[in-house]
Amino acid sequence: MPSVPVKKLSIIFLINISAALVCLTSCIKGEPYSSSPTNNFEALWQLLDERYCFFDYKREAYGLDWDEVHERYSSLVNDSLTNRQLFNVLSAMVNELRDGHTNLIWDFGTSRYTGFYAGYPRNFDSELFSRTLGTDYYYTSGIYYTRLPENIGYLYIGSFSTSFSQRLITEIFRYFEPCIGLIIDVRDNGGGDLTLAQDLAARFMEEKTLVGYIAHKTGPAHDAFSEPQPVYVEPDTTLLRWDRPVCVLCNRLSYSATNDFVRNMRLLPQVTIVGDRTGGGSGLPMSTELPNGWSLRYSSSPMYDVEMQHTEFGIDPDVPVNILAADRQRGVDTIVRIATLILQGGV
Repeated sequence: MPSVPVKKLSIIFLINISAALVCLTSCIKGEPYSSSPTNNFEALWQLLDERYCFFDYKREAYGLDWDEVHERYSSLVNDSLTNRQLFNVLSAMVNELRDGHTNLIWDFGTSRYTGFYAGYPRNFDSELFSRTLGTDYYYTSGIYYTRLPENIGYLYIGSFSTSFSQRLITEIFRYFEPCIGLIIDVRDNGGGDLTLAQDLAARFMEEKTLVGYIAHKTGPAHDAFSEPQPVYVEPDTTLLRWDRPVCVLCNRLSYSATNDFVRNMRLLPQVTIVGDRTGGGSGLPMSTELPNGWSLRYSSSPMYDVEMQHTEFGIDPDVPVNILAADRQRGVDTIVRIATLILQGGV
């Protein structure tokens, strides 16, 4: 089975998905939909029916029946609905997919599925974060970093949407040279650039590493996919690596590219994942448009772990930890405290 180098992943994805969209477009028969509420409802349902990538998995996971969804929501739609009423109904239908990557976008609103984090402990506190950083810390390119009193490096990355250079990571590693271990905190990191997240994970790898698989839609049927292709991350041997113990901190808002980062890091023997389950988000998103001009973003290509298992609904930590109320009252972040103990060999 041919491999997919990480640097070529986005290019190959675009080529494959473009071919798939040509196929899907050719399968839609009849006249184009008009912009009436009823026709926009039908267009949205059909676009997802033919292009969304997790129907079979979510039927198995929680009993999703897309035909039943159509029947239930079609009774709520008629051509007298205002734009806002229609948006509310269609957004609710989209959220039946339980997918943070699948959104309906109107000029005056964007539908969002929040079930992957709403109702769960936040497990990140801005005041505790400030206490962890103290006053002697550095900030640049969206990254906070400092050396903790326990001689442990602390690196917080709140987003993979803000680009940072490999030169910066090298300089941070040099700053952490005296440290016995490293904490990488990606709590509340909602994702961003997948390549940036994979390049960061590569800085902790000794060799080219299989990190998972990706498949692409090849037709309108729910099970029409290409053969899964392996995805590898390969380190640049000219760059400074970190080979000492690492704890990666995550929570339910660690999503999308951050979910991918956690998936890759947990493969490494020197890495321990600490905190709460990640939010998931393992489908690569694409966008299209409804007849009335509203945009639809949807998960189009499933990504799997090395055992060909979905991580769409998140990744469990090696050491599950919630922030305790007693620690919060003392100004202590329980998750950072446990990670520090792990790196000191105490857990």
